Amino acid sequence: MKIAIAADHAGFELKEAVKRLLIELKHDVHDLGTDSTEPVDYPDYAEAVGLAVCAGRVERAVLCCGSGVGASVAANKIPGVRAGLCHDHYSAHQGVEHDDMNVLVMGGRVIGELVALELVTAFLNANYSGEERHERRLKKIIALEKRFTGKEPKK
Repeated sequence: MKIAIAADHAGFELKEAVKRLLIELKHDVHDLGTDSTEPVDYPDYAEAVGLAVCAGRVERAVLCCGSGVGASVAANKIPGVRAGLCHDHYSAHQGVEHDDMNVLVMGGRVIGELVALELVTAFLNANYSGEERHERRLKKIIALEKRFTGKEPKK
């Protein structure tokens, strides 16, 4: 699977651990930065990940910042991005299965490496169910985006 990964300085170490796992699992990893713990602004990396997902250059993405909150908020400003802040196993797979989540966001200062790797695995192994109730809700999300942006987001 083609997967983008990015982080700000606070999520850098977690991003690097996730990247090692993704490479080990033989995914096509697109590292969009940052490359150190030097302070940077999380919206820049959220935008890079969101644009990669929306342009179809990757199928999914993983994004990390200190808490995960800021990066999640920023990524969700991009039409077509369905980023979920997850710090537990259930949310990481359920977000994909029910909500067609395409960006997993985690807080590097909130969870440890082992939990993060478990969440990434759950996120990548999950598939959108396409059940009628979930499809109905996803269509409402897409319509909401269209209403405020004037254009249809890519699914």
